[in-house]
Amino acid sequence: MSDSLLIIEDERLLGSELSRRFTRQGFNVVLTTSIEQAKDQLLNKKLEPLVIISDMNLPDGNGLDLLAEIVRKTAKDLNNEINKTTAASEWLFLTAYGSVSESVRALQLGAYDFLEKPCDPGRLDLVVSSAQRSALAQRRLQEQHNIYTQRYSPDAFIGSSQLAQQTRDMLKRLSEVSFSSLIISGESGTGKGLAAKILHHSSLRSDAPFVALNCAALPHDLLESELFGHEAGAFTGANKSHKGMFEQADGGTLFLDEIGEMPLELQSKLLKAIEDQSIRRLGSEVETEINIQIIAASNRNFVQQVNDGQFRSDLFHRLSLFELKLPALRDRKEDLQALVPTLIKEFNAKANRQVTKISKQVWEQLNNHGWPGNVRELRNVIERCVLFAEDENLPLQWLQLDSLPITPMTTANYDSENSLLIPLDGSMDLESMERHIIEIALQRCHNSTTAAARMLGTSRERLRYRKQKHGL
Repeated sequence: MSDSLLIIEDERLLGSELSRRFTRQGFNVVLTTSIEQAKDQLLNKKLEPLVIISDMNLPDGNGLDLLAEIVRKTAKDLNNEINKTTAASEWLFLTAYGSVSESVRALQLGAYDFLEKPCDPGRLDLVVSSAQRSALAQRRLQEQHNIYTQRYSPDAFIGSSQLAQQTRDMLKRLSEVSFSSLIISGESGTGKGLAAKILHHSSLRSDAPFVALNCAALPHDLLESELFGHEAGAFTGANKSHKGMFEQADGGTLFLDEIGEMPLELQSKLLKAIEDQSIRRLGSEVETEINIQIIAASNRNFVQQVNDGQFRSDLFHRLSLFELKLPALRDRKEDLQALVPTLIKEFNAKANRQVTKISKQVWEQLNNHGWPGNVRELRNVIERCVLFAEDENLPLQWLQLDSLPITPMTTANYDSENSLLIPLDGSMDLESMERHIIEIALQRCHNSTTAAARMLGTSRERLRYRKQKHGL
């Protein structure tokens, strides 16, 4: 009864008139004459009214007390179905003896409006129509929130291995506590973004915004503006004020991916914002208070970066209240048994395919592959196979995996000092080739990024990005 309307009115003549009026307008009207009857409808019969029109003073109690009781039950049990109902219902109160204190209490409890009897029918229609639209909007938001909560529960980190179970357990524990900051580390493609969303949508901040920023995706001169915002005229091209991601995430979570790419001068400003829980937009003299939790992620070794002077030690210690390290896929290959069917099901729905069978040969190649790109690489492989599938079988020819991963040791016999061999028989994809080339160059240059960049004819910054991309 998504279009239902509950009337709580002990004056039978008025109650009948309201019932007839809103029935003609298309509502499924339920008429009750007491607090007890209304509680039975809401709590026992699970009525889900869009709008509740209640008298203030009833034979067995006060309408405001009923609303207060429903609010308390909602707060006590967030998973109770009545919570979903009351969160998406708007309350209107009618009374012949209105007082300022009662109207204030009604609004404090979340009532939509407070009207005195006798109420003009035309005005009542407008208020009910407005309350209906508000309740429908709340329900859409609640449904979206429930979808995200289910999609990003700790169980979204799939796998039956001990490493996967330990990660799930830690995600559950972290989502139950309030933290100001933490670090998620792990190789590229291990699911750091997924873990951050799980921590947000499973926490008490799940109703607030989740804002993500990839620090490696923006030029350094724009990164500060994106984080802290700016006022109009703060710099050339700033034609209007811009709310930064700190302000956008207020009350919720700010996810800073690839934070190791952030320049040192900006790291100091980030540290101050975290310590003071306030920020100042570029070109502004006003401090704005914020209330957020920060999740930072990187596939780099923070300790090594600190030792190399590439990351501030004080910022690292402030962020690392806890470090969650995600395992590489090659260290939990038994999880392929759960991951592969799940991904096939996902891409079947997207591509309208019916892949249901995985041959022994396919499983052998999946298990023999080294998965340098981790779960991200696995997703790409399964998506490609599903897209090109012609029947219910996952096609072997579209895996395009190197069943025996090529390493510097296996190419040593036929590599000269200034060249290397790359197979073009489909056993290596382009990503694996690039990773292998960079790995060989770094080995021959004794891990010197500058020398390897010179050898490969590229810039140090570009090679550093490629290293980060491949987890080298």
